[in-house]
Amino acid sequence: MILSEKIPVQKKYSRIISLVPSQTELLAYLGFEEEVVGITKFCIHPSGWFHQKTRVGGTKNINLEKIEELSPDLIIANKEENVKEQIEQLSKKYNVWVTDVNNLDEAIKMINDIGKLTQRQQQASSLSLKIKEGFEKLKKTGAEKRKIRAAYFIWKDPWMVAASQTFINDMLKYAGFENVFANLDRYPEISLDELKKINTELILLSSEPYPFNEKHKREIEKLNPDIKIEIVDGEMFSWYGSRLLKSVDYFLSFFKHN
Repeated sequence: MILSEKIPVQKKYSRIISLVPSQTELLAYLGFEEEVVGITKFCIHPSGWFHQKTRVGGTKNINLEKIEELSPDLIIANKEENVKEQIEQLSKKYNVWVTDVNNLDEAIKMINDIGKLTQRQQQASSLSLKIKEGFEKLKKTGAEKRKIRAAYFIWKDPWMVAASQTFINDMLKYAGFENVFANLDRYPEISLDELKKINTELILLSSEPYPFNEKHKREIEKLNPDIKIEIVDGEMFSWYGSRLLKSVDYFLSFFKHN
């Protein structure tokens, strides 16, 4: 799904649609209050945009008719979060920029690429520098700590975890965790019985995409009473735009409590 190479770079886009929550928040940080005309129903930040901008469906079920009504001159999508066939269909009619982010370095590249694409290079560069400095601080702090063997759950029925080749896996390393499923790829289904066998010390239940809560925590505790369980803010582990500025302090809190 390589569509971005055909998009005019450093053009002044005036009608932008974002199909990715973390990149919507990034566009807000870069100052596109007027230019962004459409977002998804999952683009909850900034809250003002969620109530004011036109919502064009979900990340996996885009409403093509609403997009046509908005007449965008740029659509920003993501390889993992959006459906390939829908994006390819949109690309036949619109400029579609597709990002691919699986780690911190790629997130920083994405920020700079969007800055270059939209004539916001200075703002994007400044943001990238702040994020780099924050994660360098995090890396130094984490070097002094023993990594905790953790499993990061993203879904239930079936139970699914974040494994290797994912942005979440890279964030887990910075947050001071060793992913017990790092030997598997992407988002595998697993059995709760596996957790004891692989010496899991901590289970992390993400607030998104599945909204884990105390009820689910108790459910897992019945099968794994000896493993510590925490509900965590999924945005801090999986949003790869300006949210990374907040992730650093959030991850530092793990070092203080574990």
